[in-house]
Amino acid sequence: MRPPRNARPARRPRSPAQAGAGREGGAAPAGRCWLFGTHAVAAALANPRRVFERLLVTEAEHPALEEAMKAQAGLRIAPEVVPRARLDDLLGAEAVHQGVALLARQLAPLALDEALARPGPVLVLDQVTDPRNVGAILRSAAAFGAACLVVQDRNAPEETAVLAKAASGALESVPIVREVNLSRAIEMLQKAGCWTVGLDAGGTMLDGGSFTNRRVALVLGAEGRGLRRLTRESCDEIAGLYMPGEMESLNVSVAAAVGLYELVRRGMPRGMPSA
Repeated sequence: MRPPRNARPARRPRSPAQAGAGREGGAAPAGRCWLFGTHAVAAALANPRRVFERLLVTEAEHPALEEAMKAQAGLRIAPEVVPRARLDDLLGAEAVHQGVALLARQLAPLALDEALARPGPVLVLDQVTDPRNVGAILRSAAAFGAACLVVQDRNAPEETAVLAKAASGALESVPIVREVNLSRAIEMLQKAGCWTVGLDAGGTMLDGGSFTNRRVALVLGAEGRGLRRLTRESCDEIAGLYMPGEMESLNVSVAAAVGLYELVRRGMPRGMPSA
């Protein structure tokens, strides 16, 4: 990357970019996904919006899972103790599952106006399709109190085990808003009072003067291509990140984290109420 209405339309068929990342994460029925890893599973189990179907855990990890859940009102699903090889076979050899996996229904989509009722900045992704990048961006969004992540429905990864693992639990606390037309979504953000800043190496330095005491939506493009023309033209300003070293660009997830840090450092209100 260059450093950077309420009515829901019918969902289009998934593009190859939305299918996840190959074998890792295993196959799940439509509308469901396998979540694995202690952080991702614990966060999902604590999320009242989640609907669970199966919880698999190895004998070695079962006591730790029970201990982690003691602080809650109790598990809403009984764990099944299985051999570690069963999880390896189910999720794929590349999956770092840490001995626990949860089959859950995908989270219900949230409309943009609902998401904007939450405090904090907004992140907008322009055709960022790598689930690991999106997961890492969610993790930064949770750390810096972002309200939501807005993506173009057709060109963004679906909720998968790979995305959830990269998010390390943040998938449960930062809602993803899927919009058909990203330029229209940016216009809606502007009408809601957001100052939209496209991150791009060719922009003026992100200095904070233009968004003091404003709610900001950071817009990031895909690596290589960056922001598309219509997306750039829709933003209120195009800004770059201060990078005094030899590198001229950052991975999109790193750029998102640095951009959010700049907003918080300059005193933009942050907040992350419980979902």
